[in-house]
Amino acid sequence: MDYTIVYFSEAVQDDILGLPDTLAARYVVLTRRMVALGPNLGEPHTKAFGDGLFELRLKGAEGIARVFFCTLVGRRIVMLHSFVKKSNKTPPRELEIAESRLKEFKHANS
Repeated sequence: MDYTIVYFSEAVQDDILGLPDTLAARYVVLTRRMVALGPNLGEPHTKAFGDGLFELRLKGAEGIARVFFCTLVGRRIVMLHSFVKKSNKTPPRELEIAESRLKEFKHANS
């Protein structure tokens, strides 16, 4: 049985689909794999952040992007937040947004 990908909001979906071309193409390839095989693709494609938060790691000609996601019962993968990386470390503000949305989504779906 396949997984389903849902988005925290329409704005999150628009941000992800608005990524530069090679990053968006990589997103499509990796999410198709996630739908078929599950959310844990292993590094370098996915990485766990703890407390149910994970990141999808995208690399393309235009740079590097990250998409934070979580998984829910019922084989659902929820895309929470995306950003284009400009430094080696994940900016604290980007992580805070993802963690806040994770809490909000879990609270609304518990």
